[in-house]
Amino acid sequence: MFKIDIHTHILPENLNELTNTFSDPRFLRMDALDEKTAMLRKDDKAFRQVDCNCWSHHARTNDCKETSVDVQVLSTIPVLFSYWAKDDECLKLSQFLNDHIAEIYRTESTKFIGLGTIPMQNADLAIAEMDRCVNQLNLPGIELGSNINGLNLSEAEFHPIFEHAEKIGCSLFIHPWEMMGQGDMQKYWLPWLVGMPAETSRAICSLIFGGVLEKYPNLKIAFAHGGGAFPFTAGRVDHGFNVRPDLCAVDNSALPSSYMKNFYVDSLVHDENAMNFLIQTMGAERIAMGSDYPFPLGEHHPGKLIESMELSDTTKQRLLSGTALEWLGLHESEFPG
Repeated sequence: MFKIDIHTHILPENLNELTNTFSDPRFLRMDALDEKTAMLRKDDKAFRQVDCNCWSHHARTNDCKETSVDVQVLSTIPVLFSYWAKDDECLKLSQFLNDHIAEIYRTESTKFIGLGTIPMQNADLAIAEMDRCVNQLNLPGIELGSNINGLNLSEAEFHPIFEHAEKIGCSLFIHPWEMMGQGDMQKYWLPWLVGMPAETSRAICSLIFGGVLEKYPNLKIAFAHGGGAFPFTAGRVDHGFNVRPDLCAVDNSALPSSYMKNFYVDSLVHDENAMNFLIQTMGAERIAMGSDYPFPLGEHHPGKLIESMELSDTTKQRLLSGTALEWLGLHESEFPG
């Protein structure tokens, strides 16, 4: 079956050429350890060790062959969003990252698709770079963080960005980052195990309660990690909406769960029971295969959970590529590889 992985991350091997021109130590640097591994550094400290498949599209092409993934959707590593940076420096970094992804897409258009990144802290610059990504670089969408310097995505200053994305048909992929409370739970990898699902639910609830999905119903928006905690706590969210409308129904009048038909999620839930629940709750037409390649917390054989389940071939094909194609506004015939 045709397989599209909507959730994969990549960074440029020459990242330091740009970030070394910035004085702020929070910008990511990459120090080679050998030909196949590197250490990412932030704030002059080790942040994460990565293998060459994190920067080499040739290495990931080999991995795709081994796991029968036909197309990867490339997006930057969330730590590179850098929304905290000066506007002009964040724009330069965004352009650098977007040009890198676009070049891979240009040279290997049957194997890769790209999502850009934009300086969300400045709506005018964000919209301009979104336009460049879609209209000049031919990228079908943008990856966004789940919050912008602690601000929820529902804040009015971000509405023009969502309005423009809807206007030009730009697909959006929301990924958790800078998880709320992560400073209080560093032990046991809890920011990634507990914080990320909560952070994704925060983003979904913010867009619902803030009226963004009601105001821009044609947004093509997808959330990472199976929608985080939201699908599994939707009953609680609906109940809160009903019993405390004075707090929850201030900027949106519709039941929160009714918006599940207005957004997509990836399939990264790691558990058959969870996947069955997600399919029953949202429908296969709302779920697209995503692995979080090439990181340890991802699905190491993309799509293996879906392929192993007792589902019809029609449902499996929808999960493995059909939903992704719909979300991105593409057709399988565009990838004749």
